Amino acid sequence: MQFKGRTVFAFVVMTIVASVFVTMIVTDKLEGNPVVASTSYVSAATDAKSQLTDDELERINTVIKLVETKYVSDIERDELVNGAISGIMNALGDPYSVYMEKSIASQFSQSIEGSFSGIGAEVSSENGQTVVVSPIKGSPAERGGLLAKDIIISVNGDSLAGLTLQEAVNLIRGEKGSKAKLEVLRAGNSEPITVVLIRDDIDIETVYSTIDKQGIGTIEITQFSMHTAERFAAELTALEQKGLKGLVIDVRNNPGGVLQGVVEIAQLMMKEGSVVVQVEDRAGKKEKTFAKGGKQKDYPIVVLTNGGSASASEILAGALQEAAGATVLGQQTYGKGTVQVSFNEALSDGGLIKLTIAKWLTPKGNWINQKGVTPDIVVEPQAVYSVARLNLTDDLKADQWSEQVRSLQVMLEALGYKVDRTDGYFSEQTKAAVGAFQKEQKLLDTGIVDSETATKLETKVIEYIRDAQHDVQLQKALDHVGRK
Repeated sequence: MQFKGRTVFAFVVMTIVASVFVTMIVTDKLEGNPVVASTSYVSAATDAKSQLTDDELERINTVIKLVETKYVSDIERDELVNGAISGIMNALGDPYSVYMEKSIASQFSQSIEGSFSGIGAEVSSENGQTVVVSPIKGSPAERGGLLAKDIIISVNGDSLAGLTLQEAVNLIRGEKGSKAKLEVLRAGNSEPITVVLIRDDIDIETVYSTIDKQGIGTIEITQFSMHTAERFAAELTALEQKGLKGLVIDVRNNPGGVLQGVVEIAQLMMKEGSVVVQVEDRAGKKEKTFAKGGKQKDYPIVVLTNGGSASASEILAGALQEAAGATVLGQQTYGKGTVQVSFNEALSDGGLIKLTIAKWLTPKGNWINQKGVTPDIVVEPQAVYSVARLNLTDDLKADQWSEQVRSLQVMLEALGYKVDRTDGYFSEQTKAAVGAFQKEQKLLDTGIVDSETATKLETKVIEYIRDAQHDVQLQKALDHVGRK
């Protein structure tokens, strides 16, 4: 079986990512280079049963003829054909199997190299809704407070209801410097929240590492791109040369990526011959991938996860948890257990089909799809990490009820200002806390949250969140590794 081309990297056309970061199969035996399947593969798989019958062709041709001759306005034949192909893919009911027209497919493939423009998040289609998988580290989406599992219901006033994932992405994407005003449904909020983002260039570095004075190292992996395994190996070697005594691997809000990369990373910490992952095809045949050239580490390892850890992140967490003695700590992962291949030469016009072709299973054979990897130690983040950022259209003041007030109260509490409630009612104590904040920031002490106060508060909250000392999940992981 011959594959050619490059793995489609899931950053769609310089914008928010369409569908969960595809865990790409790399060859028929999970060895070699990342793939996009060629026409020859499709042709080899084609048999007589795959051809349309005369009756089926007649039905399709009849519909096209009726539309072209009777529809109220003219429509291009290409639009009808593209719509028909999209309809076939939609009939699968699989958010990860999609059709991209030539213009979309071209930009989709080019984005693999690691930089693009947009809001810097990834979305999937679930039950007809556009759902955030995770924001990218340092992106407008992360800075603006977009979270995993947020449901985007409109963009700049345009509803996403009834749209395909590609149509939703087309609305969300845009030029650097342009504004994307998102209306979002979030669990725990009784009404939609507004997130305003300014699209920007997203330059992706996928691996970050640190080590403390006690020799406890942290390696954060933001996604699994073509060069992530190489970067991880270099950082791990550097940490070990500094006397590494324990390791935290942080894959929170990591939506996944290329399967070969995660295999190469996992086997660095696994005993030779251990199962890293299993792939099960449509016939139920399981293909196991074994660790090569590595050995299980003699220092403790913790994998840090949350609801934005998806696909390849879950493969890593499951492999190290079940086959390398690592501890998974944090929150339940996203739950994507399928494998996609992108066929970039199957269509003569340059379009692209991305198709789910298999399930992936953990070393012990568990399928985590729609369930996720369960942490050994559950640790929830502080509330301030998940509240909506403030986006004021009017001042917030005493005796109001709103989700914005609730966010305000959670932020004030995190920053150390005394509030008597966090249910969204602007109480007298909330007013006093706002006044205390304003006084400390040398603002006019009114107890009313205007745009200037909101901006200053947002700035302080972002500083708070970026301080690792306030990251309860990370600190628990470091403590756990240190205790071992």
